[in-house]
Amino acid sequence: MNPKKRTDKDIGPVADGLGETNSLSNIHAKALAKAVSMHLEGKPKEALRELDNAVNSGADSTEVHSARGHLQYELELYDDAAQSYSRLLALDARHPNGNFNLAVCLEKLGRWEDAAQQFEKALDADPQRLEAWLGLGICRLHSEKAEQALEAFERCLARDPEHETARFGKAVALQYLWRFDESAEIYRAILEKNPNSEESLVNLITIGMARKDEKMIRDYSERLLTIRPFSQAALEGLATCAFSSNDFEAASRCCAKLVEFTPNHFERWFNLGVAYQKLGRHEQAAQAYGEAVRVRPDAKQGFVNLGIVRQELGDLKGAREAYERALQLAPDIPEILYNLGSVLEQQGQKDEAEKLYTRLLVKNADWEDAWFRLGYLRLTRGDHHGGAEAFDACLRKRNSWPEALVNLGLSYWKIGDRDSARRTYEQALESQSDSVDALRGLAALAIERSDYEQALDYQARLIDLGERSPELFYNTGLLLQKSGQVEDAIRLYKEALAERPNFAEALLNLGHALKAKGQQEEARGYWKQALEAKPELAQGYFEPVHN
Repeated sequence: MNPKKRTDKDIGPVADGLGETNSLSNIHAKALAKAVSMHLEGKPKEALRELDNAVNSGADSTEVHSARGHLQYELELYDDAAQSYSRLLALDARHPNGNFNLAVCLEKLGRWEDAAQQFEKALDADPQRLEAWLGLGICRLHSEKAEQALEAFERCLARDPEHETARFGKAVALQYLWRFDESAEIYRAILEKNPNSEESLVNLITIGMARKDEKMIRDYSERLLTIRPFSQAALEGLATCAFSSNDFEAASRCCAKLVEFTPNHFERWFNLGVAYQKLGRHEQAAQAYGEAVRVRPDAKQGFVNLGIVRQELGDLKGAREAYERALQLAPDIPEILYNLGSVLEQQGQKDEAEKLYTRLLVKNADWEDAWFRLGYLRLTRGDHHGGAEAFDACLRKRNSWPEALVNLGLSYWKIGDRDSARRTYEQALESQSDSVDALRGLAALAIERSDYEQALDYQARLIDLGERSPELFYNTGLLLQKSGQVEDAIRLYKEALAERPNFAEALLNLGHALKAKGQQEEARGYWKQALEAKPELAQGYFEPVHN
């Protein structure tokens, strides 16, 4: 929020007296006199018409152009007035009021540089002209030439130290120069004399924002609201404080009021979206971000945030559209590539997602999350070497990431490098002692090398961690049965069947365990159930202890 530049000073064109009219023809002198008379009667339009007629009939004098310019300015015909004063100066470049009056008209037209040049010409003729210094300072402020503006206001204040507009202008110039202490001191002094100076309060709020001084922002915003209950500057100030203190409910209220006042203001819609997003109100956030990108269709961050909240809402089609639009605006922004990749994954378009992650990593090789997703996609499509490469790259930046270590271990295992797989699983377990996936991997590797004691230890740790999957109970039962612990095996098979009653392999091997214990009839009952659940188990005629 830029400092407010007040321009409501009482500067207008200086009217010339009637003076001598000997240089005018009688007809034009009469027209001028009639115009003055009409103006005194409160008929400025009729007065101007008289002078227009005089000019059209050949009147070309400084008196007529000066009077005409004055009336045009009064009627807010600033461009016409500027032309009249320019014609006056063409006739008399040293006219005492011509440059000043032209400068005032140009200032009204917002032609700040042109106006400043005319004020300077007026000051060349009269360096003590206070209103010319004031006008010059204001023009320099609007041209963002703060040093020159400050000099002009100080020249004005040298003649009138209590001139409120000049004091305000000086404070604004100091504010532009980041001399906040001096600027704030002047604003406070103005408020002592004029407690309702809204411009001073607005600029003090702006200084508070620049300083990130939450107390200052809040104090002056609340004070401004007592004067003007719906002040946008005050609401912006309070919204800033609310965001700073993570009071997103208050921020959303302030931002909601602000967009009512300015429905085509991008930043306010965007900030409202942020507040709603932080509150988890994703529907409202999506609406706010949608309005933001309506106002500014080239705002890539608006589309990114819109995509995020749509993704949170499960609107994958809408999220994809938002991300793709953001990618059109900024083709190489890694966050957009990553987010769009995640949506494509969710939509089942894994090849397209993999291409995006690869594209992202070309210029952002340190993005470990992208390496993880790329490794996962490679692993799921059977590219185990590619998966190992990706997870290894991922772990170079984040070497104790349990999930990445587990997936790297699996990649090594699928490649056939069991030693590397075991070391990687053990590293994952060191990083996260309750990693179920690491324990499962280590148990499976132990079984492959016939280290049943070690495998049982890992399986027991899994059960202690609360794992209740039927596969875990079944596999542990198998290990116990192979190691001769038949009673414990029977107990584990029954645990597996409690979780999944039609688990055919568990029924089959429970039958074998019971047979080994001499419980032939009970064993036959379980074998019958196994055949009913999975008839193909009849092949091999119940070979003992199946893995």
